[in-house]
Amino acid sequence: MKAIITGTTGYVGEGILRCCLEDSEVEQVLSVSRRPIGITHPKLDEYIVSDFMQIPEGDEKLQGYDAVFFCAGISSVGADMDYYKVVCHDIPLHFAGVVGPKEKMTFIYVSGAGTSDKAPMKWAKIKSSTEKELLSMPFRRAFGYRPALMKPHPEQVAGEKMQKATISMYPLAKFFNYANTIAEVERSMVVLSRAEDAFPKNYIGVKDIAALSKL
Repeated sequence: MKAIITGTTGYVGEGILRCCLEDSEVEQVLSVSRRPIGITHPKLDEYIVSDFMQIPEGDEKLQGYDAVFFCAGISSVGADMDYYKVVCHDIPLHFAGVVGPKEKMTFIYVSGAGTSDKAPMKWAKIKSSTEKELLSMPFRRAFGYRPALMKPHPEQVAGEKMQKATISMYPLAKFFNYANTIAEVERSMVVLSRAEDAFPKNYIGVKDIAALSKL
């Protein structure tokens, strides 16, 4: 399969990218980001865009892939919610609108644990709205991914402080079913994207990721 990955200069996106490059079922990866990622690999192509909202509909570089793993985003901690909405709602929906052909693609949006339209936090409502709008688009299938703590890929560079904190917290979080490795997350994405049959859930949580990664 061929996959597009966004957010590859960030913690989640870089981890997913590195795992995809090691995955024998992924034959080609297109990284779409605002700056170079500093990784070279025979399976990897890069598309540098200064403004995601200016990517034109039907952009030829974004056509003919099997899946999109949309990992770009920002932390809600201290964020202005108007700007947060642009990054975590407007941009992913615009990107979903310009890739294609949708009928042959799987679109996975990494929203995160706690995403819900019933949650009191505004960020959770924004991401829930993004999920629902993506699910209404004519993709072959689409999912809102809701992982919690994610143990990084061994060669990751992005998010050094987060890596240290995650590694130290991982054993306890795993015990309480609140953690996955980034490799499990990537593998579950590939499994869902390649599956012939429909999956009974649209929102994929920690336990779903662990189960799917073993298929």
